[in-house]
Amino acid sequence: MAITLTPSAVARVRQYLGDTPGALGLRFGVKRSGCSGWSYVVDIANARAGNDTVFEQDGVAVLVDADSLAQVDGTEIDFVKNGLNHNFVFRNPRVEAECGCGESFTTQSA
Repeated sequence: MAITLTPSAVARVRQYLGDTPGALGLRFGVKRSGCSGWSYVVDIANARAGNDTVFEQDGVAVLVDADSLAQVDGTEIDFVKNGLNHNFVFRNPRVEAECGCGESFTTQSA
């Protein structure tokens, strides 16, 4: 089990954490949404829940709740700059299909 961050994602998350006093790390998970079933949730983690799994890379903690872990296990999080656009990109080996707009996805266990 692992969630990994590319060097550019580590740098971007560190910026976010530096701007948020008391932040523990990055919260990463999924919620039911869209036409395909799941969408990613990314936020700053200010507290740890009892069912969180914590992955740490280069001093950055990524907290994943137990309900999301089956959907995101193995995901690589990248931060991509393309012209004026900057966004996180998720390379999730569990994704089987995505909706046409790219906002939601399905996995083997969904």
